[in-house]
Amino acid sequence: MSKSKLRREALLYHAKPKPGKIEVVPTKKYATQRDLALAYSPGVAAPCLEIEKDVNNVYKYTAKGNLVAVISNGTAVLGLGNIGPEASKPVMEGKGLLFKIFADIDVFDIEIDATDVDKFVETVKAIAPTFGGINLEDIKAPEAFEIERRLIEELNIPVMHDDQHGTAIISAAALKNAVEIAGKNIAKIKVVVNGAGAAAISCTRMYLRLGVKRENVVMCDSKGVIRKDRENLTAEKQEFATTENLHTLEDAVKNRDVFIGLSVADVLTADMLLTMTKNPIVFAMANPNPEIDYKLAVKTRKDIIMATGRSDHPNQVNNVLGFPFIFRGALDVRATKINDEMKLAAVHAIADLAKHPVPEQVNIVYDEVNLSYGEQYIIPKPFDPRLIYEIPPAIAKAAMDSGVALEPIEDWDKYRDELMERLGTGNKVVRLLHNRAKSDPKRIVFTEADHLDVLKAAQIVYDEGIGIPILLGNKEIILELKEEIDFTDDVPIIDPKLPEQKEKRFEYAEKYWKARQRKGIKLLTAQKMMRERNYFAAMMVNGGDADALITGYSRNYATVVKPMLELIGKAKGVTRVAATNLMLTKRGPMFLADTTINVNPSAKDLAKICQLTASIAKMFGIKPNIAMLSFSNFGASETETAKKISEAVKFIHRYHPNVVVDGELQVDFALNPEMLKKEFPFSKLVDKKVNVLIFPNLESANISYKMMKELYGAESIGPIMLGLEKPAHILQLGASVDEIVNMSAVAVIDAQNKSK
Repeated sequence: MSKSKLRREALLYHAKPKPGKIEVVPTKKYATQRDLALAYSPGVAAPCLEIEKDVNNVYKYTAKGNLVAVISNGTAVLGLGNIGPEASKPVMEGKGLLFKIFADIDVFDIEIDATDVDKFVETVKAIAPTFGGINLEDIKAPEAFEIERRLIEELNIPVMHDDQHGTAIISAAALKNAVEIAGKNIAKIKVVVNGAGAAAISCTRMYLRLGVKRENVVMCDSKGVIRKDRENLTAEKQEFATTENLHTLEDAVKNRDVFIGLSVADVLTADMLLTMTKNPIVFAMANPNPEIDYKLAVKTRKDIIMATGRSDHPNQVNNVLGFPFIFRGALDVRATKINDEMKLAAVHAIADLAKHPVPEQVNIVYDEVNLSYGEQYIIPKPFDPRLIYEIPPAIAKAAMDSGVALEPIEDWDKYRDELMERLGTGNKVVRLLHNRAKSDPKRIVFTEADHLDVLKAAQIVYDEGIGIPILLGNKEIILELKEEIDFTDDVPIIDPKLPEQKEKRFEYAEKYWKARQRKGIKLLTAQKMMRERNYFAAMMVNGGDADALITGYSRNYATVVKPMLELIGKAKGVTRVAATNLMLTKRGPMFLADTTINVNPSAKDLAKICQLTASIAKMFGIKPNIAMLSFSNFGASETETAKKISEAVKFIHRYHPNVVVDGELQVDFALNPEMLKKEFPFSKLVDKKVNVLIFPNLESANISYKMMKELYGAESIGPIMLGLEKPAHILQLGASVDEIVNMSAVAVIDAQNKSK
């Protein structure tokens, strides 16, 4: 994506549909006068008086215990420098978003117009009663050190400057494992740190706590090696000044075991890398371009263990592995601070997690056969679902052991269950989808690319690397629309009706006619049909000229599905094609089937639909727990509809005993584990979270998913076609740009799986 295009899209993203990235959402009912009387006057006086009696009751009656302030003065924002508090606000809102989506922590972002340390500290202290914790962000050194030190000393809530400690914790976890894999002794390794800002200082201090010896550390800044005889060194630089006869980075790297880069791009050359010891460890963490290019480094040294700050290389040192979960654990025991013991606990917990078998969901997302502990996997991936229930308990326990926890945890199993429940945001699924698609992009035919929203979606798919678009439709209109949205990239445009496509039309028509000549299709009819974009696109996929197709934006679903069923047909062993919608709900992702194809399926059809939907759930890395729905529970009704559900369940239990499915069930029992366990303790779904709903007919499924979408704002991905031989996916009429992009990712993943 060009810089101008990225800038325009970023501005649009932050401005529409309403400015900013976060909002305040009520957590209590407010519909009636009674609700409002309890929320505010006169009812609100009761909790106020309880808090007056005991200030600790503020955690019982308000949101303080799950509320973190992300605070900056805008003096060191990303790579932009001192741009001021207002200009830092988009970054602080973004940090708030990460807190919420990774650890379910609420955030107010606070931008303070103060560069003076005393004024900044006094301001934060004055507003601290609002918050359960404070995350300092993008404050320049050396003021950042003093600000954090004083706030930790003077406040009784957790305070952490993530720029310093986030990178320190994650890179220390990576270093611990890298040293072990390299067969080295952490007490003997020699380390060169290039960079002397807040992050570099904090990282080096953390490495010392991990076991690195101070005498084995050399630090460099923009002037070269930080030596004892240099003048005007800050206190922090003096802490790591060396007496060794070294002057340049080139001098310092020789015979070093470890290079830590927190500086600028391309300062470490291939020649310098060759002078390092056997099995060198290189953490080149400058972003977006590291201190040495990854490909150059691994080409230069086959024995290297390397990490960067980038997601497109192995071993990404990403702060999101740390700060959400560190604050989660600290808040959950009401820690008065985040101390060194808690930070070190985070280091060990993150490092240890990388040694455990990786969930298949993570392998699927990163398109790996089997991620396992080693040179290419020294720290967990940011999308690892275990982070939320592995890291916070380690933090909480360290807080308890070090005496800073005011509300110790007694039932650790219950706590882990509570943490797992916080994973229920569907937006993670979208990120996982897109990342998996990007791992191996496929060619997607957009059959209605002469519609603006479809073309916008194709542009995003191209820019984000999700897939490789092929634009089908009126060529003249597509070119005009491309110019309108500044889609300047050279992607294939095909207009099936133009003379230039005549040869290809006839080729496809010949193949189609031979396949359907005994089913009433004449060659001339086939040739005319290939002028229709859906027939043409389906033959492109059939003939290997494309890997997948997206259609249905502007046409009725039934008319679009017909050519797909005729030309592409069912996959081997499939007797029933179906469709499911993936709904991204507050309780997590849920599959609803069949939403568009089968009007009144039989018991055997429902069993097949159940199997197909279970397979697609597994493709997404989700273990399916399936409820077969009806208006009755377990034989309570003798109606035909209820009976066919019961028969379908019996069929699956008999022939596919490993599938976790039960019914017939009313939807409230399916979705309410307590009700189900109380009334039907024999059910196979007891103590399992249902994530697949199979409906008795198309009416109930279609109405349900559309109602969820419109009434509750549940995002829908689909309908996802199940059981076709080739990847062909049909949009709902008038789908949004985001829906088209998400379906494109599904189509790519479908193509990835079918190619295997």
